[in-house]
Amino acid sequence: YNRVWIPDNEEVWQSAEITKNYKAGDRFLHVQLEDGTELHYPIDPAVLPPLRNPDILVGENDLTALSYLHEPAVLHNLKVRFVESKLIYTYSGIILVAINPYKQLPIYGDAIIHAYSGQNMGDMDPHIFAVAEEAYKQMARNNKNQSIIVSGESGAGKTVSARYTMRYFATVSKSSSNVHVEDKVLASNPITEAVGNAKTTRNDNSSRFGKYTEISFDQSYQIIGANMRTYLLEKSRVVFQSENERNYHIFYQLCASAMQPEFNHLKLGSAEEFNYTRMGGSTEIEGVDDRANMVETQKTFALLGLKGDFQLDVFKILAAILHLGNVEITAIGDERSSIS
Repeated sequence: YNRVWIPDNEEVWQSAEITKNYKAGDRFLHVQLEDGTELHYPIDPAVLPPLRNPDILVGENDLTALSYLHEPAVLHNLKVRFVESKLIYTYSGIILVAINPYKQLPIYGDAIIHAYSGQNMGDMDPHIFAVAEEAYKQMARNNKNQSIIVSGESGAGKTVSARYTMRYFATVSKSSSNVHVEDKVLASNPITEAVGNAKTTRNDNSSRFGKYTEISFDQSYQIIGANMRTYLLEKSRVVFQSENERNYHIFYQLCASAMQPEFNHLKLGSAEEFNYTRMGGSTEIEGVDDRANMVETQKTFALLGLKGDFQLDVFKILAAILHLGNVEITAIGDERSSIS
């Protein structure tokens, strides 16, 4: 008998085997769950349960290879690959589906990059590098602009995926010049994350803005520059954060570095001392060293050619925002006057 998927409140979908032939007009489907439980599953004749794929197809690295492609089939295939085979990437045609493992994996080194370089998209296991290589190859072969769209919910891994894509381009197009344009392109990531990313209830490093990054190549297909456009920055987060959330990383990096000589004149202190950084009740992120990240932010500022004086001006403005958040306004006399 055929096997089907039936909805389940806890498992979302459960696999079941049909134990009795279904006849037109039947109001119940006789099925047996994998644990041996027998059910009379009520059905709508117009909407029969989705069929389950043969076991031989389960775990396919391309969802389009499945005989039946529907929600339970997709979820089950991804679950098998992720839980049993520890694989986070799966193709769906030219689309790459990624599951965030929420930990570092040793699958992004230079050796892996070189392994995917020059390969066709289906020749090797699904990987973000395979998508990047396909775009790079199509650009070189057809002399046309290429686009990679990275989408998903908060915490899905969009920021990291985009970062690895840029790293792939920087590595395979490495030039022998002394300009090190590739390094500058990659250096933009720590800065944009410092001033545009924050801890939310779903993601410790959530991008609170959208971005469009354009990477330019010369006739030899080596990187010669990049341009980034940002949009929809969550400005309200600067003055308000929900419970268990943080403001933008840069504020905590500054507070963690308050005792450094170059920041003494900013009159900063612990993040617990400022309304705009303690509002969410979560000033620290487990496993994150804000002070060390501040050093990295300063290094990348310098790598991009932003001198010390410019950096200090930026930090002065950020510190001023924190101090303004601690100003209290008290009304005196009539409603038209006040004192702070």
